[in-house]
Amino acid sequence: MPSKAAVAADARGLVRRAFKGSLATIDSTNSYPYASLITLATDASGVPSFLISTLARHTRNLAKDRRASVLIDATGALADPLQGARLTLYGLAEKTAEEGVRRRFLARHPEAAFYADFPDFAFFRLVVEGAHYIGGFGRIFDLAPGDLLVPVEGTARLLDGEPDIVEHMNKDHADALELYATALAGASPGPWRMAGIDPEGCDIVLDGEARRIVFAGPVTTPAEARKELVRLVAEARARREGAA
Repeated sequence: MPSKAAVAADARGLVRRAFKGSLATIDSTNSYPYASLITLATDASGVPSFLISTLARHTRNLAKDRRASVLIDATGALADPLQGARLTLYGLAEKTAEEGVRRRFLARHPEAAFYADFPDFAFFRLVVEGAHYIGGFGRIFDLAPGDLLVPVEGTARLLDGEPDIVEHMNKDHADALELYATALAGASPGPWRMAGIDPEGCDIVLDGEARRIVFAGPVTTPAEARKELVRLVAEARARREGAA
């Protein structure tokens, strides 16, 4: 049986890699559960965020009752989906105008920039109160917010510097990002982009797919992030050479 820490790490990775999920709300007209498809990102701490229209039924539901849950799964490639990992997060949905939420969402879903500023669209995040993780038969765990979210207290310099770090990596170090993807995350080659960085790691994306690159330890400043990103290049090169 895996440790609680290992399960929590798996669950955090599942959320960070998710491009979409199922949002369940309480229907405002009949009080039945109502599930719908949404696209997803996370803020720096790992809180799920989504962009939805006030014209949509789920948004009208949230206006009456903020309770919601989001189901994320990694079962699509499996012959037996019940053998795969899935995670249900539950809590209260809240509208947010936080710039970091917008920036990180659009970095993952650039096509959403077309309608993100429409007056009937708004960003929301799920303030997580708990989660239920299933990693396959017999691997069932309840998780608390502390298991799922990365502490960001004391990391203001890193979070303020995130836009510059992401821009720099995408503009000047595309080769390093591809190396992370292929050597550290087992992904196919391609023009991978960094979509966000946080104290625990960074997210890289390509064509609707994401990979989570976890740091050796927490970073709290741009200088620490740079040092860790350089170290990861060396680790990735060593792995690639070892596999040759």
